[in-house]
Amino acid sequence: MEKQDEMLGAYEKLGGIVWIPRMLRKIRLNAAGRLPADFQANLGKGFDGRCVRFLGVSYDALAELVVKGATDDEAIAWVLSNGSRPNEEQITVWNEFMGKRGWRDTDQPPSKFQDMKDKSGLGARGDILTYFDFYEVDEGRKP
Repeated sequence: MEKQDEMLGAYEKLGGIVWIPRMLRKIRLNAAGRLPADFQANLGKGFDGRCVRFLGVSYDALAELVVKGATDDEAIAWVLSNGSRPNEEQITVWNEFMGKRGWRDTDQPPSKFQDMKDKSGLGARGDILTYFDFYEVDEGRKP
């Protein structure tokens, strides 16, 4: 499987919230045995973990719901009725925070993002400033 064939971009939104569609797609691909190995280690962790903590739901409970066949709309309805139900301002702050991860991060070594770019052969790309930018290029949605 080519990453860009099935993986949604990190900028995609559901309920106005970034990352959720990508996380749901990863859950479905993993359940179908089609999630690339390099994505599997962070299921429920990393950005997935940040997202479910922001929403106030359990990753395992959400994954179980999705694997049982919930649509994106059903999944977001479940999240909003069982979680923290963020308001418009909280969603804006979340979206901006996530969209800037990798750029001037203070909670990880400064070289972590650059190391990831270097390992993928994209280290010299000055236009890739964030993890979301990286995913767009690495997965073939952006040149």
